[in-house]
Amino acid sequence: MVASIVVGLQWGDEGKGKVVDYYAKDADVVVRFNGGANAGHTVIVGGKVHKFHLMPSGVLAGKRVMMGSGMVIDPETLLKEIELAKGASPNFSLLIDGKAHVVTPYHKLLDGASDKLKGKFGAGTTKRGIGPAYADKADRIGLRMCDLVGLDAFDERAKFLEEVKKKTASIYNLNADEIQNFTETYRNYGEQLKPYVGDVVYALNDFLKKKQKVLFEGAQGALLDVDHGVYPYTTSSNVTAGAVCTSCGVPAKRIKRVLGVVKAYTSRVGAGPLVSEIEGELADKIREKGKEYGTTTGRPRRIGWLDLVATRYTAMINGADHLCITKLDTLGGLDSIKVCKAYKLDGKRTKQHPQSASALARCKPVYEEFAGWPDLSGEEWRAVAEKGYDALHENCKCYVEHIAKKCKAKLAMVSVGPGREDTILLKNLF
Repeated sequence: MVASIVVGLQWGDEGKGKVVDYYAKDADVVVRFNGGANAGHTVIVGGKVHKFHLMPSGVLAGKRVMMGSGMVIDPETLLKEIELAKGASPNFSLLIDGKAHVVTPYHKLLDGASDKLKGKFGAGTTKRGIGPAYADKADRIGLRMCDLVGLDAFDERAKFLEEVKKKTASIYNLNADEIQNFTETYRNYGEQLKPYVGDVVYALNDFLKKKQKVLFEGAQGALLDVDHGVYPYTTSSNVTAGAVCTSCGVPAKRIKRVLGVVKAYTSRVGAGPLVSEIEGELADKIREKGKEYGTTTGRPRRIGWLDLVATRYTAMINGADHLCITKLDTLGGLDSIKVCKAYKLDGKRTKQHPQSASALARCKPVYEEFAGWPDLSGEEWRAVAEKGYDALHENCKCYVEHIAKKCKAKLAMVSVGPGREDTILLKNLF
């Protein structure tokens, strides 16, 4: 039994795709367990950029990949990514759990309208239909992958969903009749996807009994978790390590290690409080240098200093025993680097992450400062990575070791650039 989980400990965009791609070479199976096409993973291999929204990042390592029932799947997007994955990986092998729910054009139509209606409480949706698809799952009217490929029952389920969604759309004054040939189009998707749909739960538990190495890949970040994140500015699914058990039917006792991925600073897309937010020229500089634009939406990300109050909290709820710290190169050249070590909430100092978004919005950051490190070229950072951890600048080592200590975790990896080669490995997951 060797199962490890990679999760983001911030707002997403921490670099999980690269981390999973790196560790996947030692795994037998890579499994994505949550989210949908709202999450973008970027992996750079040999200078070539690969962007996926649904497909597990481990596919580029030539490993068998799976998608758990906790996901919501857009068939059109997935079919495009399957073709891309086949071109990038000659040994392509995919298994999708039949209990995963399906995103339809009606979900996408309703997504933007619903978020607009929420006004200031809107989460800043990607308009990929994710929230409405999860809402239908909870309401027990959703269409699942087993329905999509089980053509004998598909027409009845699709017709029912279509009728319900058209009535819902009318409430928002939307014209759902613009969506043409829904049943026919999705029946065709089902025929194409049928070879890939099966039972991930039995397959995974069988792999684990045979002591196969399984790597679980999370999407987004823990602060977006619908239960433990900054609600209502969250996604619609569970993002934390515990979601592996419910999405994939894997007992908790099977999990050996949880690796939390932390960016050396903070970024997020969309509305909601960001205690350590940086604005102005410095934020623009970090955003451009770190290419902080959403993989899915292209929206510029908000920038902040590393928030250790939030990161300690997410490390705790995920049980992160190891950390990977990314984008250290982006902060190169700054004279000093701030870290938020505590909050002041209504005049009182606290190291506890508030439960409500309104309380978090009232928090003021309490900073400590660290000396910066030199701004190196990409080639120079790569040379540092090749030499190993001891070649890092002392100030850089002091910074990452402080983060790990405060999160009560060990350093497993440090990333100083976008490529596989820009990685310093300190601990294998398997």
